[in-house]
Amino acid sequence: MIRQDKDLAFMLTYENVAWYENGTVKILDRRIYPTEVKFVICTSHEEVAKAIADMVTQSAGPYTASGMGMALAAHECRNYSLEDQMRYLEKAAYRLANARPTTANRMTLTVKGCLQAAKDAFQKGEKVDIAIFNHTVRSLNNRYSRINTVAKYLVDMFPQNGNVMTQCFGETIVGMMLKEAIQQNKNIKLFVPETRPYLQGARLTASVAYDQGIDTTVITDNMAAFTMKTKNIDIFTSAADSICLDGHIVNKIGTMQIAIVAKYYGVPYFVTGIPDKDYETISQVKIEERDPNLVLECRGIKNTMEGVKGYYPSFDITPPHLVSGVVTDKGIYSPYDLHRYFETDVEDFY
Repeated sequence: MIRQDKDLAFMLTYENVAWYENGTVKILDRRIYPTEVKFVICTSHEEVAKAIADMVTQSAGPYTASGMGMALAAHECRNYSLEDQMRYLEKAAYRLANARPTTANRMTLTVKGCLQAAKDAFQKGEKVDIAIFNHTVRSLNNRYSRINTVAKYLVDMFPQNGNVMTQCFGETIVGMMLKEAIQQNKNIKLFVPETRPYLQGARLTASVAYDQGIDTTVITDNMAAFTMKTKNIDIFTSAADSICLDGHIVNKIGTMQIAIVAKYYGVPYFVTGIPDKDYETISQVKIEERDPNLVLECRGIKNTMEGVKGYYPSFDITPPHLVSGVVTDKGIYSPYDLHRYFETDVEDFY
């Protein structure tokens, strides 16, 4: 297998996303990276699910963590009967897939593949945890490869010397986009909103970009409009936690307001990712609300008086009329024509 993480930033290397070995799963703690480089060590799949829920890893990280968590679950039940092992793994799959509700559909696909790998291992008499681990690594490598194709289509839209604004942390597409820009000899400057309250933009996107040698500027979330005008932003781009077939985009809170600003200034907004076939309309998506106390503080320092309330929806919904195009591994689609993506064969992405 040719690893697709070559030349990517530290935190996008497979072992630094989530990794199963010797009955444990280690997950890079993205809540504190890059000021500290620490790994959360999980000794049960339940701890992996909690790490996902607690935002130890996010963006595409939970897809990998859930697969590694399934390998750990197989290790936990290795001395059970085959029937009990399968029952245990099915329960673990549900727990891991539903650790965060908004992306439960995609997470279900990741653990479904792990369950099939387990069944195949049972039939062949192979070690189940290793079979699930190997499946997860292959799946991860395949996802990186396909996102690399997405990146080629996206970077084709960049001007030769361009200013690009991002939102939150798109994991693989960020690294692949920047890698592809370098390969195409495109000189881009990245403008990164910080993305409160977890600061994924400032800590993660900016770190990946800096690691990969890109001119990177962090702005606060309330600077997007002024920056878009004064810094002559050419393109706004983000990944998506869900791409509904009716063209609505679910992504980190704040995406919609930047899309509105981009529309006002005539800046194209390109969303990257694979449409979600099981989300026919936005009405099927549950928007996750997280601990409101996180809005009242920043990295553990409280900013408000006692009694002040917070509100923390994790995601918002960008309607299709604000989206210039959805960039996939098959090309760029109109948000009003996403069903066409499935008119040809679709490889299993997760």
